[in-house]
Amino acid sequence: MSAIVNVRYMVNDVDDAVAWYTKHLGFKQLSNRAPAFADVTRGALRLLLSGPTSSAGRPMPDGERPGPGGWNRIHLIVEDLAAEVARLKAAGLSFRNEIVTGPGGSQILLVDPSGNLVELFQPAQAR
Repeated sequence: MSAIVNVRYMVNDVDDAVAWYTKHLGFKQLSNRAPAFADVTRGALRLLLSGPTSSAGRPMPDGERPGPGGWNRIHLIVEDLAAEVARLKAAGLSFRNEIVTGPGGSQILLVDPSGNLVELFQPAQAR
């Protein structure tokens, strides 16, 4: 039995987020309680999409409200990064940068409709 990993993203619009993740990245919708909450899955990842009206969106004691964006991100492995980038650009999706390559492989940061990051990563070929 594989363990499910849960990650929560704050989003501006739950329905837009569900559509984006299912259409472009192959996630499957589990539930949808828009405008507050929905969850989608891909493999062992369950992504909780919480809108401003969700309990996760309530202000903290100091008044600060949780919001989308930041540098934390989910990391999705792809077989052909250049082909994925071309496909997603053709669909009108936005990227934060261009493909960068390091000793472990190549990566690029995709931006969801609320400003959350998704890292697409192609591991380096084994020698």
